[in-house]
Amino acid sequence: MKISTKGRYGLTVVVELGRKYGEGPIPLRKIAEEQGLSEAYLEQLIPPLRNNGIVKSVRGAYGGYKLVKPPTEITAGDVIRVMEGPIQVVEGLDETDMPQQELWRRIGDAVRGVIDTTTIADLMETDKGSKNDSYMFYI
Repeated sequence: MKISTKGRYGLTVVVELGRKYGEGPIPLRKIAEEQGLSEAYLEQLIPPLRNNGIVKSVRGAYGGYKLVKPPTEITAGDVIRVMEGPIQVVEGLDETDMPQQELWRRIGDAVRGVIDTTTIADLMETDKGSKNDSYMFYI
């Protein structure tokens, strides 16, 4: 399993909106500038986040995006699944992989356990304004 830039930057957008939770809508331009990311790319990430009830848009001169729920109620797993799809450690197992299936199941359960118990608020605490999302997730 590899989390793509789509998943990482989607999580970055949600963490940044979490940092400003309660302050009103935040323009994507501001997040892009603060994080050194492409605004055009971030605009592509918003529709699935909006369609899945994680963010909502506010139109107008002072418009932008904001979280639908508090950062304590949104998990990393919520965002990663929206951006990446189901969490799978290994794809396409067949009968020859049967001895390993328990290992892959346990690894998948561990990954899901971590991302489903890590909230956006937790990430806000551990990632105090990092402008470099260079961490990678590989399994």
